[in-house]
Amino acid sequence: MEITRRRRSMKMQLLGRVAGMTALLVLGGGAAGAQETSARKTSQPAAQEAPKDGAPVALTLKRAIELALQNSKEIQVAKIQASVADRAAQITKAQFMPNLYAGSGAGYTLGIPETPGGRAPSIFNVSYTEQVFNEPLRGQAKETQEQSKAQRIALEDTKNSVITRTAMAYLELGKVRHSLELLRKEQESAEKILQVTQERQGEGYELPVEVTRAQLTKAQVIQRILQLEGREDELEVFLRYQVGFSEAQAIEVTPEELPGEAEQAGDNLVAMAMTHNAGLQLAASDVRAKEFRLKGERRGYWPTLELVSIYSVLAQFNNFSQFFRTFQRNNFNAGIDMRVPIFSAQTKAAIGLAQINLEAAQVNLTNKKNELTGEVRQKTRRVRERDAAKEVARLELQLAQQQVAILQAQFAEGKLNLRDMERARLEENEKWMAYLDANFQKQQAQLELLRTAGQLDKVWQ
Repeated sequence: MEITRRRRSMKMQLLGRVAGMTALLVLGGGAAGAQETSARKTSQPAAQEAPKDGAPVALTLKRAIELALQNSKEIQVAKIQASVADRAAQITKAQFMPNLYAGSGAGYTLGIPETPGGRAPSIFNVSYTEQVFNEPLRGQAKETQEQSKAQRIALEDTKNSVITRTAMAYLELGKVRHSLELLRKEQESAEKILQVTQERQGEGYELPVEVTRAQLTKAQVIQRILQLEGREDELEVFLRYQVGFSEAQAIEVTPEELPGEAEQAGDNLVAMAMTHNAGLQLAASDVRAKEFRLKGERRGYWPTLELVSIYSVLAQFNNFSQFFRTFQRNNFNAGIDMRVPIFSAQTKAAIGLAQINLEAAQVNLTNKKNELTGEVRQKTRRVRERDAAKEVARLELQLAQQQVAILQAQFAEGKLNLRDMERARLEENEKWMAYLDANFQKQQAQLELLRTAGQLDKVWQ
């Protein structure tokens, strides 16, 4: 009677556990995420494998992205390239600013005193130049300035790339570590199944094929553990490099969900992408740069005007008095240098080249807009599909957990053997891993959509 009473009490506890678990899981995917977080807190392999020189560092997704933006070598290179573009734009612009030079043209002369540059030889001279009106040169200056702005857009695109890869590595590392925990539990269950099957075969209740099947299950679990351990190592190395940690520094990650901005209506995201997409902004900037260049080249038929002046100190040993009526030691000249093009084949060729480059840039911009619209809609659908797959995986996990709870009650009553119980736990772990994969795939799709729409900063703000 006492044994029967205990069995009834155990059965009531298990049925209560089943009801509670069912109620929690029916609430939605939040239950699965809560259990995932609990599993990470109860078991941290990274903490056990922490290097001797320090404790593992716990990173949130936001902190990992912040560190990656601070330490990324790609961003540093992009910043240098942006600085180079700024300096290049200043070179052309500088010709429209005052330029003052000092020098000397002293030398021996035989005959008319002159230098290869056409000026009189001088002991000392100072010259001043400043472009006032030169439309082809001004067009080139505006083109380089626009290219400098484009390089800053490229810098932002590089930052988005770093954010995307860091976030994906962080999220995948969390998934891989949780999957390893589940697989190690699977390994324990597979070993129990193999042991029971071998015992039953020794007693003549099982065929050798069942032992082989149990051995295969165990070997497959071990193979998957090794594969995931390799992937875990790759992700740790990459993440440490991105955030600027040492090679020996252990990292702890926590399961996180991305914000829901990626699930906005497709039309809204298309409008955002047309304004914020880096690739489209670069294409539009290229069109503006080519327009500036074409406008300047077309004005190449206009006169050019430049302010010039020179002060020079001449010497008598250059025999100026033999060729000029008077000699003056100090000389100063100031005025304008104006050129009026009458016929210029070079100007015509430059206009043709600028026109072709502009047409190519305009075609590229149009193609980018069409491609971007389709890409945003496609990635929006992909997010919805991944969300539906996650819900299916959650329900399958819920069903497997309910089934395990029922079978556990039967096992406690002696109506189920250990092998069948462990097989049910194997099935539950597989559903857990399927849910983790589905959740990560949805997060990947969200990140890709956010980057395409130019809203990636919402991941870490």
